[in-house]
Amino acid sequence: MISPAGAPARILREWQAGAFELIVSPQLLAELERVLARPKVVARAAGAAAATVSLIKAGAALVEDPPAERLVPGDPGDDYLVALARTGRAHVIVTGDAHLLEADLRPLAVAPREFLARLADIP
Repeated sequence: MISPAGAPARILREWQAGAFELIVSPQLLAELERVLARPKVVARAAGAAAATVSLIKAGAALVEDPPAERLVPGDPGDDYLVALARTGRAHVIVTGDAHLLEADLRPLAVAPREFLARLADIP
């Protein structure tokens, strides 16, 4: 979100264009708000962070926070993301988190650039 040309901003634009459905939960939205409120983000993206959260809240598919089970080796804090993806029947988890990318998970976790490449391959 810091760079308009970066993969996260491009993914957001693809979502707005209807290329895929975005699934969120209250816990994920709270984490997004915390991350986008960090001084590094606020300094570079001023009002864009709050606008992004509002946009996602208004348009994403909201799923209740599912109970998390132990799924992600090395980072139990990410377990809720896998549980959310499964509850929401997501095809992929898009993340830059190494614990998720390195784990053998279902649904598969992919990096933002890989997700964009997959979108480009869909007719």
